[in-house]
Amino acid sequence: MRAVTITRRGGPEVVQVREVAEPSPGPGQVRIAVRAAGLNFADLMARMGLYPDAPKLPAVVGYEVSGVVDEVGPGVSSPAVGDRVLALVRFGGQAEKVVLPATNALPMPDGMTFEQGAALPVAYLTAYHSLFRVGHLSAGRSVLVHMAAGGVGTAALQLCATVPGVTVFGTASAAKHAVLREEGCHHPIDYRTIDYEAEVQRLTGGRGVDLVLDALGGQDWKKGYRLLRPGGMLVTYGFANIAAGPRRSVVRAARQLLSVPRFSPIALMDDNRGVAGVNMGHLWGEPEMVLGEFRALLGLFQEGRIRPRIDSVFRFEEAARAHERLQGRASVGKVLLVP
Repeated sequence: MRAVTITRRGGPEVVQVREVAEPSPGPGQVRIAVRAAGLNFADLMARMGLYPDAPKLPAVVGYEVSGVVDEVGPGVSSPAVGDRVLALVRFGGQAEKVVLPATNALPMPDGMTFEQGAALPVAYLTAYHSLFRVGHLSAGRSVLVHMAAGGVGTAALQLCATVPGVTVFGTASAAKHAVLREEGCHHPIDYRTIDYEAEVQRLTGGRGVDLVLDALGGQDWKKGYRLLRPGGMLVTYGFANIAAGPRRSVVRAARQLLSVPRFSPIALMDDNRGVAGVNMGHLWGEPEMVLGEFRALLGLFQEGRIRPRIDSVFRFEEAARAHERLQGRASVGKVLLVP
């Protein structure tokens, strides 16, 4: 079968389609014929050699897929062959077929396209977990969402809109502000032309916000912490600043790592603020938590309260272009790969 393969560390050109062995499901597993797979920033960092959890290269990455079950292993009664499903996978998703535990494959709701199905798992689970499980978002609170036009960003905007009276600030380039407003952002901020920290302080009368979702890292974590109101929470779920260019820069990585703030428990206590981290890839051992959140998201989809925004769909052979689009931060919504 064909699979999008990171052949070695480097720029987008190292991503190629290769023939790999077709997997077979074992006990308790199913095999999915993939119709669409999500592309995430973690995949880019794996290509650059900046993602410590990535498999050894050459490797097939990809955390999320949608497709049709085409074979089941011993002991599996559901899902059945022919069922449309979407799923979280532990790498290997950017291939024509992938094997995973049957419990990780959930039925696709009626009316959901394969593209929507592949766009939902990672982005929406990250946003949902950050907002509700970690951030305890409730009515009347305020949220700052960084990279608000991306996959996680647009998911967060839509999820904030499901809670009454939440005020949302979002950072993105000016060209994306109309989309941010469509998705429920009250105050889009062009981080390229103004200091977003000063702008949020101005818009809030110096009070700051209750929750900051930050996948940028480094100095931005410091700014986000300063923007918190008493009782506020900074939720970190990525380090995009460390991978600004197409290839790994040791100098840039070192500078970014040196800029990471050191949060003291005593300072947190004195400031009445909190800092939390989210890495959905490290929650594989918590299936009840993750699948419970997954089912809640599917319920919101069926109610029409969330709808994944698809930026672009690339064929496997165009995977290098997909990497370029996501890394160039030109995307609005989710970037997908299809066989």
